[in-house]
Amino acid sequence: MNVLQVRDLTKRHGRKHNLVRAVDGVDLDVPAGQMLAVTGPSGCGKSTLLNLMAGLERPTGGQVWLAGERIDTAGERALARLRRRSVGFVFQSFHLVEELTAAENVELPVLLAGGSPRAAKRRAGQLLDQVGLADRARQLPWKLSGGERQRVAVARALANEPLVVLADEPTGNLDTAATNEVLRLFADLRAMGQTVVMVTHDARVAATADRLVSMRDGVFVEDTWLGGGSGWLDGLFAMGD
Repeated sequence: MNVLQVRDLTKRHGRKHNLVRAVDGVDLDVPAGQMLAVTGPSGCGKSTLLNLMAGLERPTGGQVWLAGERIDTAGERALARLRRRSVGFVFQSFHLVEELTAAENVELPVLLAGGSPRAAKRRAGQLLDQVGLADRARQLPWKLSGGERQRVAVARALANEPLVVLADEPTGNLDTAATNEVLRLFADLRAMGQTVVMVTHDARVAATADRLVSMRDGVFVEDTWLGGGSGWLDGLFAMGD
């Protein structure tokens, strides 16, 4: 089963002489349980592709299918419901609510989706324990390190048990130690069979994936099976420790 499918997907900005083809007619299938890394130079279209797959941007042309439902033509209300139910998004800059504790940030998606406060607390507790932050649950984001904040963001993305997690440069603002924390977490997600699509310029992050797609000038130039999560990742972690 393909969790995500895109067909002839296109996103253009500007007009005539200033026309930019951010994404230029790409096709992509992402099977359930696959971890896919999308790499390429700055401005190649990889973040735009991720936003289109999340329904955060509308394409100029083509189709986006999520779990068999076409989302590029969905109304805003239906699209919002589908995102809450099926998509977890991890931002480079965390996007935590600064006035809420780590636990409350993770509870929020459950509450917004109509879950009870009790269910939200239980789910947040499970996830913070899973990402190694059970003892930091009551801390506000400003009291957490960069790696801890990103782990909270990943826990929040998993709160509603999404079909797919989309991560945009999840280690882009982190130092080496914090990057290694998040790399281990993504390796755990892969081992659990969570479907993940992540945009990254970091070879260490890409190495945790099953598959690597490289972009340039809005198109795919390489599609490689990696079989990520192998033992040699431990060597990469050790090099940065």
